[in-house]
Amino acid sequence: MKPRKNTKKIIAGGLAIGGGAPISVQSMTKTDTRDAIATSSQIKRLEDAGCELVRVAVPDMEAAEAFKQIKKTANVPLCADIHFDYRLALAAIKNGADKIRINPGNIGGEKNVQAVAEAAKKARIPIRIGVNSGSLEKNLSMPQSVMKHVVFLESCGFFDIVIAIKASDVPSTVKACIEISEMTDYPLHIGITEAGLPVRGSIKSAAGIGAILSHGIGDTIRVSLTGDPVDEVICAKDILQAMGLRRFNLEFISCPTCGRTEVEMIAIAKKVEKFCLSIDVPLKIAVMGCAVNGPGEAADADFGIACGRGTGAVFKKGKIIRKAPQQELADILIGEIKSYVQNEKIY
Repeated sequence: MKPRKNTKKIIAGGLAIGGGAPISVQSMTKTDTRDAIATSSQIKRLEDAGCELVRVAVPDMEAAEAFKQIKKTANVPLCADIHFDYRLALAAIKNGADKIRINPGNIGGEKNVQAVAEAAKKARIPIRIGVNSGSLEKNLSMPQSVMKHVVFLESCGFFDIVIAIKASDVPSTVKACIEISEMTDYPLHIGITEAGLPVRGSIKSAAGIGAILSHGIGDTIRVSLTGDPVDEVICAKDILQAMGLRRFNLEFISCPTCGRTEVEMIAIAKKVEKFCLSIDVPLKIAVMGCAVNGPGEAADADFGIACGRGTGAVFKKGKIIRKAPQQELADILIGEIKSYVQNEKIY
């Protein structure tokens, strides 16, 4: 892991992006924005999942008007996603957008971009320049396209800029993010666009986003999945936690099992993990299938179990505190965790 780059700090609705602020988690609503009730309901679900900024598509003026109502119920900053018509950006800014996302290459020329920049500057909100490989100007690389638009916004006296540069394949995106990071100090929104359905899309996103983060690049992330946007938030949080960049919930580890395993490890692991999902504390929990992996390899776990033939051991910080039959191990471990968090008054 390279040290994280210190980028310029941008504020969107009270959320700091860049400048050493925690790498924030974003998502985007999948509802018809013109349906304010459905969109607000989805935003609430995203908030509950830990999303810190939500992007909302604004495809027409009806959606721009609905944005005003949606904004009233949101408890996180909202970014209006604009394409093709700069007037939609102006309407979204008027109706309370905390951030505007535009692709300057498809919004109708510099005069229109300037109008958006002036409105955003007056409202004191940032603009995210979003350039994807699928909407690129001819004869320009993604970094070149981004910098062209950055320079123009700066010429308009606008400097509250967030950059997003994405492709649907990992190598191109990683390469482009490294290049643009070397060209500017504006904060970067990172992700792999059009990653796919939840399982493979999460793997692809983890590979790409993880690679970019390992270079010290990235100030806010969005996982782009074909499915429930809550899955995007869960995946993004898991990536940040796996990279050691943020801690959102209890860390659960379990061995993959092998020919030495003599218990129903998968069932035990699933039961403990299900419980762990409800605990939001900085603990590490381990479920190990034999004496090889636990407690030795999981000595740094706060609590764990190591299974054997029909029996097993419960351990704490690498030390065995109790032995019990196989069928009782999961419940005993869960009980130890509950007791700890209650006594520490952190549950």
